[in-house]
Amino acid sequence: MDMIFYDGHCPLCLREIAVLRRMERGGLSFVDIHQQPDSGPLAPGRDQLLRRLHLVASDGNWYIGLDATLRAWSHTSAGWLFKPLAWPLINPVARLLYNQWADRRYRHRYVCNSCTRI
Repeated sequence: MDMIFYDGHCPLCLREIAVLRRMERGGLSFVDIHQQPDSGPLAPGRDQLLRRLHLVASDGNWYIGLDATLRAWSHTSAGWLFKPLAWPLINPVARLLYNQWADRRYRHRYVCNSCTRI
């Protein structure tokens, strides 16, 4: 079973996870990073988990960021909508946009003392 790690303190993340939970057809479990003890020796640390979406597949491989999103949505009937994000001409742009968004989200939620929301 694939396991997705999400930020349970992020309203936007919670909305996406709620949709994933409703749509997933099995094979995906959900872990709120804030409800788990610190990561084990083979897992990324809490800070890394908060910076990007992480998914560990049933075979032990880790997927991070856009790759984790694509893998998670592949467990739903809407997975085909996300496949173009993996296409060679679209993937670099999608990856750049995801990383910029994730960096901004992390900075506003966990780094910037005066920021409370994105």
